[in-house]
Amino acid sequence: MQTTLSSREFNQDTGKAKKAAHDGPVFITDRGRPSHVLLSIEDYRKLSSKGMTLAEALADPRPEADFEFDPPRLRGFSFTPADFE
Repeated sequence: MQTTLSSREFNQDTGKAKKAAHDGPVFITDRGRPSHVLLSIEDYRKLSSKGMTLAEALADPRPEADFEFDPPRLRGFSFTPADFE
């Protein structure tokens, strides 16, 4: 669910905007046009996270962090040794 508030409404009742952000994004308008978006920290982290790298996943000490890793086989790949001369 999304909420839209004018900048005046937002300034007069930020508590209302913060509560509404728990249910979805809050669009703040200036002169009827969207200008800002207020998100809960959870929603922000979901949007901004890039996920975990393989190195971070392997370094995670939690037992529940174990996972299966079955990389796909490369097809059509020919290995050529490096020539260091």
